[in-house]
Formats: sequence, structure tokens, C-alpha cells
Amino acid sequence: MYNSKPLLLKSEFPALRRAQLTTLQMNLGYLCNLSCVHCHVNAGPKRTELMAREVMENALQFAEKQGLQTLDLTGGSPEMNPDFRWLVETARRQGLHVIDRCNPTILVEPGYEWAAEFLAGQQVEIIASLPCYIGDNVDAQRGKGVFSSSIAALKRLNELGYGRPDSGLELNLVFNPQGPVLPPPQQALEQQYRDHLGGEFGIEFNRLLAITNMPIQRFGAVLMAGGKHETDSRQVFDDYLRLLKDAYKPENLSKVMCKSLLSIDWQGFVYDCDFNQMLDMPQGGKQPVHIGDLLEKDLDSAPIQVAEHCFGCTAGQGSSCGGAL
Repeated sequence: MYNSKPLLLKSEFPALRRAQLTTLQMNLGYLCNLSCVHCHVNAGPKRTELMAREVMENALQFAEKQGLQTLDLTGGSPEMNPDFRWLVETARRQGLHVIDRCNPTILVEPGYEWAAEFLAGQQVEIIASLPCYIGDNVDAQRGKGVFSSSIAALKRLNELGYGRPDSGLELNLVFNPQGPVLPPPQQALEQQYRDHLGGEFGIEFNRLLAITNMPIQRFGAVLMAGGKHETDSRQVFDDYLRLLKDAYKPENLSKVMCKSLLSIDWQGFVYDCDFNQMLDMPQGGKQPVHIGDLLEKDLDSAPIQVAEHCFGCTAGQGSSCGGAL
């Protein structure tokens, strides 16, 4: 696989410092039932990396000592970690708001029939990936049959109250562009999703989050392989980076997710965001530090590691784990 990391590290992106830390994002492992083209984690069915319960315990201690509000669970498919249910139940008892970044097809996979009801029972916010409302486009990006499985899962979540008015069960969908382009305006696209998914399938949801594809891991490799000849194999990658940089808006800097979020990998090492994690750019800029060694440390105002991919978060309408800025 092409490695885009060396092309990203040297950057003129502005220096950043963290504001108040409110959220801990935990990558529970790279195991997933899908292998999506846009995946910046390079997750898939053959990955074996999974977070151990000891690391989860360290993370929960950190969240309690730091007075955090939110635990944001990602992967891979977070639900495929054997200790997923233990982590969610413990975090909810601790008073944390829990987000599950859910690939909805996992909810209809054999062996995971428990997941939807469990998430509803724990009042977990679901952020479900659905990169388009047109079936052929989703299948092209995520694999044959993924759209129909996703629709079945979303219907099940609606049956449980997710996405329904006044249910208290929040269901948000995620859009990713199919190629090296910026997402369209989030509000207009959200209405298109509502019209199509509601009209065709009766599906309701709370919000659509439009997220820019990052030129790292699998999507970075796709860009690097975009040239027709070996001599121009970087052209598509370079053009995409130029697009991100040309669309840079400094007003987005104050709202990027790394200002209030910290990310840990499946082993418990700490990064400023999930994207930095995939580029092996540890928080602090030196050797990786374990979450268990930061229980008492104040990370407010700490410097944030930046590189070329950071232009993806500040381009156009901006992009974060919460969608457009």
C-alpha cells in the first residue's frame, strides 16, 4: 500500500493549542466487518488489534479525574470488541455521555443482534456511517449489499426510538465524499437525505454530519495510486492536498475537534486526534505516552501536533467528528 505519511508531515499549518478538554475518543480496535475505500483507519475483517479491558479501565479513570463529559467510541466497528458492553455500561454508570461511531451493518450481522437494543437501553448516541442516500454509490464505496443492510439497521433503530422526536435517542448519519472533493454544504445535503430516506424508506434521523476525507491510510493510498502512469502516481494526491489548502478558512481554527478532544489508540497511547493516531503523531510530539500515565496531568493549553492533513479540518465549511464547523 502506498504510504502518504512522508508527504504530510512538513507543513505550514498554523500552531494550535488545546482549550478545555471535554471528550475522550477511544479507538477500540481495527476489526471491522467492512473494508471501506474512504477508511482512514484501514480497518477490516482481518485486523486483529483490539483494546484490552485494562486500557479501558485506565481510560475511565482518566475521564473521571479530568472531569470529562463524553466518551466517543470508534474503530473499526467498536461493537466487535468483546468488552464493548462492559465499557459502555461502566461509562454510563460513571455519568458519561457515550457516542458509538457505528457502521450500521454490524447491527444486522449474525452474532450482533443484541447491539441495537443494548445501545438504546444505555441511551448511547449513535453516529452511523451512510456516505450517500443512493444505494449504488454506497455499495461502490463500502461493498456490495451494504446499502440494503444499512437501511435495515436504520429501520430497526427507528423502531427502538432512535431519531424520533422527543425520544432522547439520538441518531446522526455521516456523509463522506466518494472521491477527492470537499463535501457539499451540510444543511442542504441533510435535507436531501431526509427527503430521500424518509420518502423511500420512512427513515428518520436527527442530524447529518458531512466529514471531509483525510489523505491518510486507505484513502491516502487510493489517492497515491490515482495516476495512470508511475511517473504521475502522486498527481491526484497532490491535487487533493492543494484543494484542501486553497479552501483553508482561518475562522475554522477555533472550532476544530482537537481543541477539546483527546484520542487514544487500542493500546492506550495518546494522540491529539484520531487522524494523528493513524499517522503515528503522538500527543506531545515525542515518544507515545500511555493514558495511564496522564491521570493527573493538566492538558489544557498543551500544544497540538499539526501536519498537512489538518487542512482537511479547516477547508471550506470545516470538518470534525461532529460534521461541518
